[in-house]
Amino acid sequence: MCLIALAWKVNAEYPLVVCANRDEYYARPTEPAHFWEDSPQIFAGRDLQGGGSWMGVSRTGRFAAVTNIRNPATQRADAQSRGLLVSKFLGCEYSAPDYCQQLQLEAQHYNGYNMLVMDGDNLVYQSNEMSAPKLLSPGFYAISNATIDTPWPKTHSALDKLTQWLSVPDSVHILAALLNDITRAEDDRLPKTGVSLELERALSAEFIRLEGYGTRCSSGLLVHASGAADFCEITHDAELSTVHQRFDDFYRLNSWRR
Repeated sequence: MCLIALAWKVNAEYPLVVCANRDEYYARPTEPAHFWEDSPQIFAGRDLQGGGSWMGVSRTGRFAAVTNIRNPATQRADAQSRGLLVSKFLGCEYSAPDYCQQLQLEAQHYNGYNMLVMDGDNLVYQSNEMSAPKLLSPGFYAISNATIDTPWPKTHSALDKLTQWLSVPDSVHILAALLNDITRAEDDRLPKTGVSLELERALSAEFIRLEGYGTRCSSGLLVHASGAADFCEITHDAELSTVHQRFDDFYRLNSWRR
């Protein structure tokens, strides 16, 4: 993902609420959200080039998502795919804190990333730009392509939208499409991440549209206090047509268990 907003234990009825956009090159081969044949406990989209995912859940009540940290000066061509961090957590039995502590030891093998993992009880943030994982307290959080404490215009707008949605909760379909704003930030509010000013402007929108690159999918996850979960993913092509929409009620499918 490249923009994630979530509410953790803010609402008694919905302990975890997530909306997110994944930005990627349109040419990168991808499968939309589904149960993986080789790892049936995982429900997530799949990056067919790197083998991992950007956001997903598991039958055992786990959630994971990753974003890239934008810093062209530190990118390595030989780094491992950051999407593997998501699939590894969804398929393992480590608690979220233990997984992140272990990951801290091998974080240098990846280009810059932000990682969010939830095991049903704990939500943990981990990044190879930080010295240690962070156990997140109840509250609202938003992450884009910088560390969790970095204020960007689109993280502010994403938080505002999620806060408003949660004040009068609506369907998971509305949640998935929440971050659909193509408005770009004013120049004096742009971050400086090492790319050109023109590209910085384009990437400042919640929903990105560029030649060959843009928001490929929008996702919503709504976890109920009962342990049930709703997951909706909407994928888009280069012409911004909705090419796939998937909705799964994990309670009905008996797929999500605490």
